[in-house]
Amino acid sequence: MLKDFVKAAKPDDETLRLALKKEQETLAGYQNKIKEAKLPVMVIFEGWGAAGKGSVIGRVIRNIDPRFFRVKTMAPATEEEKRYPFLYRYMLEIPEAGKFEFFDGYWMEEIIQGLADGELSEKDYEKRIRSINTTERSLTDNGYLVMKFFFQIDRKEQKKRLKDLLSDKNTSWRVSHADEEQNKHYDRYEKLYDRYLEGTNRSTSPWYIIDAKDRKWAELQVLEFLNQGIDTALKNHALAVPILQNTFPLVEMPLLSEISLKDKTVSEEEYRSELDKLQKELRSLHNELYRRKIPVIIAYEGWDAAGKGGNIKRIAGALDPRGYVVHPIASPEPHEKARHFLWRFWNRLPKTGHIAIFDRTWYGRVMVERLEGFCSENDWQRAYNEMNEFEKELSDWGAVVIKFWVQIDNETQLERFTDRQNTPEKQWKITDEDWRNREKWDLYEEAVNEMLQKTSTVFAPWYILESNDKRYARLKALRIVIDACKKACKEQK
Repeated sequence: MLKDFVKAAKPDDETLRLALKKEQETLAGYQNKIKEAKLPVMVIFEGWGAAGKGSVIGRVIRNIDPRFFRVKTMAPATEEEKRYPFLYRYMLEIPEAGKFEFFDGYWMEEIIQGLADGELSEKDYEKRIRSINTTERSLTDNGYLVMKFFFQIDRKEQKKRLKDLLSDKNTSWRVSHADEEQNKHYDRYEKLYDRYLEGTNRSTSPWYIIDAKDRKWAELQVLEFLNQGIDTALKNHALAVPILQNTFPLVEMPLLSEISLKDKTVSEEEYRSELDKLQKELRSLHNELYRRKIPVIIAYEGWDAAGKGGNIKRIAGALDPRGYVVHPIASPEPHEKARHFLWRFWNRLPKTGHIAIFDRTWYGRVMVERLEGFCSENDWQRAYNEMNEFEKELSDWGAVVIKFWVQIDNETQLERFTDRQNTPEKQWKITDEDWRNREKWDLYEEAVNEMLQKTSTVFAPWYILESNDKRYARLKALRIVIDACKKACKEQK
């Protein structure tokens, strides 16, 4: 893309001044429209060192109310951040609906520098390119406008700018070793940038190459493209997007009606004996997981009153309290609802060697949100593939992903609801919403069956916990967690 880049003709000074004023006013006028449409806008600036990205960002944001934008510079990943998936620290920074986020560098620089330094293998490079393309598509599918600008200057111009910056003690700090390496090995870096740009140039989030030799001219180019992008996004904001075909290998799952529950029981004596043995084994295994830096994600879904809480308690009781967190997932808070639906789960991921247990999960998108009308049909239909992609990222990172559906029959739920209603110390566990959801049992069963069929992948399969007998379900869950973690430790040897 860079070698084929043809510079547009720069206008004369007066034409440039008038055009700049027009585009600045246009951007200022879009602010309320963006807020009203709840359109989140990501503006990503990449390019050569000393190409003037920061200067142009400063010029562009002068046209926007500071309450509606944020500027973020992505520094090199810390040792703590490296214990999370590659996408983790970037996903945390995505903007809320109706606001701008300007990035002075995003994930491009980390990848290019890793490749240049030999720290990133070809295999990992290709994997990250796929992850970026998948994530940017998911963001745009969920209503984000992603604008990407690459600031282009030639080797001679970069050398001159670096020299000017280094000559002043107040600006010399802005020149990094990487900037100097870029100029020294300009041709090599140009090939790396070109490869990245071609690999991540998609119709939903294309690259715009900016002739950055003159700052005002660069500002005008950015504003023209940005305003065009906003105009198109506002016009298309309410449109549905295509539902992608699933390409991940699936594990065949039974229908809920086919699951036998009555024969899944265990005696109190056997339960006590097995529980103690299994918890000791998991406690020991947790130490190995920590040593090997293997993250574990355990996700619970199931019928109300199915016994999720008690099941989680028996697993958590076997773990080092310093190495796990239980996340009870309720309705999203306003700041969570204003972002991609997976955002609140990205920011709850465990670091390597730790365990995250989710009491309710991202699958609410295709159950309660679907049935209660909290999202559009297009939203929940797309979500199956988006959740599979999310879990594939976690699996590729090295995480053990275990998903439990806690199953009971209709009669058992009614008995437990009634018991809760009639027992004072248990009444906090039952709500009017529980009774309302019960009336939709058949609809929920249909939704759960579809969820299990479409999202039980080989890298993140669903496990059914037959829980008419809670003791049986607790032991089964412990065995599954132990087996999955043992397998992960063995594969790492």
